[in-house]
Amino acid sequence: MKKFSLSIVFLLVVAILFAQDEDKKPDDVKTGWNFGLLPVVSYNSDLGFQYGVLTNFYNYGDGSTYPKYKHSIYAEVSRYTKGSGIYRLFYDSEFLIPKIRLTADLSYLPDQALDFYGFNGYDAIYNSDFKDETSTDYQTRMFYKHQRNILRFKLDFQGKTPVDNLNWALGYNFMDIEIGSVPLAKLNEGKDSVDMLPIVNGLYDNYVDWGIISPEEATGGMHNSLKVGLVYDTRDNEPCPMKGLWTEVVLFNSFSKDFTFGKFAATHRQYFTLVEDDLSFVYRLGYQGLVYGDIPFYLLPYMVYSYMPSSTVDGLGGSKSVRGMIRNRTVGEGVGFANIEFRYKFARFRFIGQNWYAALNPFLDAGMVIQKVDIDKTNIPASIDQAQFFADDAETVNLTYGCGLHLAMNENFVIAADIGLPVKHDDGSMGVYIGMNWLF
Repeated sequence: MKKFSLSIVFLLVVAILFAQDEDKKPDDVKTGWNFGLLPVVSYNSDLGFQYGVLTNFYNYGDGSTYPKYKHSIYAEVSRYTKGSGIYRLFYDSEFLIPKIRLTADLSYLPDQALDFYGFNGYDAIYNSDFKDETSTDYQTRMFYKHQRNILRFKLDFQGKTPVDNLNWALGYNFMDIEIGSVPLAKLNEGKDSVDMLPIVNGLYDNYVDWGIISPEEATGGMHNSLKVGLVYDTRDNEPCPMKGLWTEVVLFNSFSKDFTFGKFAATHRQYFTLVEDDLSFVYRLGYQGLVYGDIPFYLLPYMVYSYMPSSTVDGLGGSKSVRGMIRNRTVGEGVGFANIEFRYKFARFRFIGQNWYAALNPFLDAGMVIQKVDIDKTNIPASIDQAQFFADDAETVNLTYGCGLHLAMNENFVIAADIGLPVKHDDGSMGVYIGMNWLF
């Protein structure tokens, strides 16, 4: 049977209001605790049935800071019946520690089938026939996958400097990462023989056998990381700014038993009001690259920011970087990326005692490898046709385009649905993403 995948998400939002004093406050100002709840259901014939829920609690205190919240607590439990999932608890506040913004994240992120397409973008050939059961070149539906489980704990701090709108940023990040082949036997449990995945090598297994992925990095590692940076922020509203800019530079330093390395990240975001309250033009430009040391292959896609509310850690490709390009399609020691979009809030209304808006966001995204991974091909057997896996100097800009629909409650709880299309077939076919928050 051909792989069957659904992205069925019920955009059911339940908002329950705690500790409100509507007699003393205008209807459009929120006080006390609010929360939004979003259940998610999907099915994938290889990973199983996905079920779960995510919720975000906001505390607005006496309402004097609304729409800025005083405390935010985000929780998500989402899993597939065969093992993949997201288990996450995230806290964010500028008020717990006076004059210091604190964000804390505790997550367990098991993934039975993480995308892996090799290194250096188009230099790594993507052959969709290898995972197409109808093709004579079919290998396995999991050819461009491997297993990765992450246990992560993060603490990030930001505080003001003597310069207006300029903040310092410090952070600690612990990750215990387990890497391996896709557990094909487990994924085959309960399937009819015609639907079973062939027990064959995927690209990750080939790279290990060929020595492109070394034994020290093939199974993962335990990493402690420190980051330091500066953030210049003049946004008028954090969840969806209408004007201002947010520019940051971050140095990320990571240490493990086998690897020590540093990455430099620079990101610039800017927001322009075209129609007051309703229409804006926004863009983001970014660079992330290795500045010293040796980095294991599984941390090449790790994206570094001063503050990251999403559980996503990967790029380029996917919901948080280049929408419409398959996840981790473009991986190198250094990457550049850009996103531009219009945001049109076409409807505002009150529902179940809450303030809502609905918005559209047509977009154009781009990304490419700037610093390439040095690949040692000397151990590839002579029987392997390297032209099926590698191209010379083929990398160029990857382009995607699309549009999204966003539904926001009280300016902060934002349900996001984006559809992205790649310009080139080598980047996949179409990406559909349903989750939380604006891209930037």
